[in-house]
Amino acid sequence: MVSRMFRLVTEVDKARRDLLRTRLRETNTAASSVLRSLRGTAHEREFPLHVWVLDEAGALAGGLVGHTWATWLHVTYLWVADRHRGAGLGSALLREAEREAREGRGCSASRVETWDFQAPDFYAKQGYGVVCVISDYPPGITEYTLVKRLG
Repeated sequence: MVSRMFRLVTEVDKARRDLLRTRLRETNTAASSVLRSLRGTAHEREFPLHVWVLDEAGALAGGLVGHTWATWLHVTYLWVADRHRGAGLGSALLREAEREAREGRGCSASRVETWDFQAPDFYAKQGYGVVCVISDYPPGITEYTLVKRLG
């Protein structure tokens, strides 16, 4: 129970979100020597990483959206148009993102989340290993978190 001195508010508030994120970052940095060691380095902040595949007409055939942070690549989205699947575009997108993360940004590992009906087997073929399985997220679907060391 929350005392009468406080009130709970359920609403989207970007200013409060940003303040909360700042305060959480400060608290975590104070509590962790690892996070403190990132301060002032290139790995302190998240940096977007996008890779695109365009067809002959310049239309989007596929893409990868992610970011790098703390020597990790986090793949957020990877998509290839149905008509181009099986041509190796997904593998090429992932390889290019991993190359940029490793060579251009000093990353040593990569992570991705995918659902059971999406691409866990694809990522396994690319050298990723399952580190987490969450059943019924959302209900009826299994989510996998996979990681790969970038050598």
